[in-house]
Amino acid sequence: MLDRMTLYPVADDVLFAPGGRVVIRTYGVASAASTEDDGAGPVSYRTWVTGVRDQPRYWRWHHFEDARHGHRKVLEWLTGRGPQPQPPAAVAG
Repeated sequence: MLDRMTLYPVADDVLFAPGGRVVIRTYGVASAASTEDDGAGPVSYRTWVTGVRDQPRYWRWHHFEDARHGHRKVLEWLTGRGPQPQPPAAVAG
């Protein structure tokens, strides 16, 4: 499945906490078929957090700028400088 996907890195960060390492990765994902046809396939953006005690957490974003801003908000939340981020509301279609 991963061989049919193209990943676009947006941001990566690592925090070191008393319980261990926390990794925060934000990236865009597109199917390889859509990028090969015309290069303009839809990209969905996600932020994944691994290493927290509960379970891996993730957020979905609509656009690149949402993903960049969301990644920063996740870092602020994990370091105690802000509230837990909420993904943008669904786009009315």
